[in-house]
Amino acid sequence: MTGFYRVWAINAALLVGLMAGSSPPFVATGVATQPEPASQSERMSQKQRLMGVPWTIVVYAETVAAGQAAISAGFAEVARLERILSDYDPESELSRLSALAPTADPQPVSADLWQVLERAVDFRDATDGAFDPTVGPLTSLWRQARRTGRLPLPGKLATAREAVGPESLRLVPDAQAVRLTRPGMRLDLGGIGMGYAVDRVIEVLGRHGIVAAMVDASGDIAVSAAPPGSTGWKIMVAPLPAGGARDTGPVPDEYLLLSHAAVTTSGDAFQAVEIDGRRYSHIVDPRTGLGVTGPAAVTVVARDCTTADALATAASVLGPEQAPTVIACSPGCAARFIWMENGQFHHSQTTGWPSQAAQPPR
Repeated sequence: MTGFYRVWAINAALLVGLMAGSSPPFVATGVATQPEPASQSERMSQKQRLMGVPWTIVVYAETVAAGQAAISAGFAEVARLERILSDYDPESELSRLSALAPTADPQPVSADLWQVLERAVDFRDATDGAFDPTVGPLTSLWRQARRTGRLPLPGKLATAREAVGPESLRLVPDAQAVRLTRPGMRLDLGGIGMGYAVDRVIEVLGRHGIVAAMVDASGDIAVSAAPPGSTGWKIMVAPLPAGGARDTGPVPDEYLLLSHAAVTTSGDAFQAVEIDGRRYSHIVDPRTGLGVTGPAAVTVVARDCTTADALATAASVLGPEQAPTVIACSPGCAARFIWMENGQFHHSQTTGWPSQAAQPPR
């Protein structure tokens, strides 16, 4: 076996491990294409903290110098996009745009911000508002609630909700411009921007001649072709919890074999708050203004990380009963759900999710 290694990453919900190798057994997801052999043999991995989380880029290159140059270009792309998409940085393009609300005239935006907003609006419409890029006023309020351990005051919550919704954001395609229609509105691309950045890094690496690569933004993961000597990248999703209502015995780790695909997990395992005896996630339901109740998590596999990121966020809001319908309408996507009900863990998966677990090579 060649190229065996593991990368641990913490997403908003679950621990995810990644390994590359050629030894069976493995699980095919049904969404990855047959990988082409990678000719590069020099493996390099570097980490850097960007967008508030650790990023890891792994590449196979023809030379060490070529690999290092590609990785440096990848991290530079993340830093560039952070200056565009961050809602934490008051000087980012997104923050400066939000500060103009309401806008009397359409405001021109950069190509990257335009692409993310277009995709965000598409996901908003496809999920009936479970994903919404105008959720900023509610996320700001909910961040404060998580810090204080108290629910938002009803009046403040009502005011924030008035600034959120499809009527708050209008896209003007002919001018690549945006209208913000409501006072106090604020754009938040936290549920899609990271995935978009991961996809752009994969593109940058490809332009530098990298055939086989993995980009991991703290659990938002995308891979290109399989590493040399292997049939794909093995990504470990967290094992299903023991003792759940549908468990029949010990639950092994589960590995997904991926190439030219992405996987993201969203939930409340690592970012949650308990208020008045109820557990809430950091993920805000745009329809209520409150965090999604848990414990719960969803893992989405898709053809690109933008889609995986946005659908994982929306699926967390919709829950295991409504979300599968949305997943089914998204070509090349599959999802697995874990949630607690009446003190017991439950789990389910959509069509296309692997039915058996694979054990890691020894």
